[in-house]
Amino acid sequence: MSFKKLKYYLSPLLIALLILLSNFLNTELFGSEIVNFVVWFILSLFIFGTGWFTNNTLGWIHGGKIVFAVIVAVTIFSSLLISVFGDYFHTENLLFENLILYSLRIIMLGVMAFFGMSISEIFFKQNEIAQLKKIDHEKELLEVKHKAELIIKEANLKAEKIVFEANKKASEILSNK
Repeated sequence: MSFKKLKYYLSPLLIALLILLSNFLNTELFGSEIVNFVVWFILSLFIFGTGWFTNNTLGWIHGGKIVFAVIVAVTIFSSLLISVFGDYFHTENLLFENLILYSLRIIMLGVMAFFGMSISEIFFKQNEIAQLKKIDHEKELLEVKHKAELIIKEANLKAEKIVFEANKKASEILSNK
């Protein structure tokens, strides 16, 4: 499989893998240790970058559908994983509440992928708008140049007409004398 085809599968798989691995991280995000926050921040940045890459490879509409499908699939898979291996995830007695919390965490990370996609799309659209403005500006310059040429030609014709009429009057005055 070539890299061109591989990159279309790489970004959704990477998003799914990163979100799925987040289930095994410490849940105390704002605890006493700064390391927990740094790990979650870096994970969010990786998912943001993967969302950016997804938008560049798959586009906004198709990539958005795929990222949404990945979020739903990982949420369902994680719910099953947490239900089956509740002892590992320390969910012995409050399974339903923990499923909601894990699902919200997965959705939050998925939203980071959408955020990366949206920022990428905004930059792409701003560049597109700048190029269109440049093209419009060039068209306006050509129109202004054309109008200026027409005004100059009209002024030359009027000047020639005035000179012609002046010569005509001068020749009439000279012929009358």
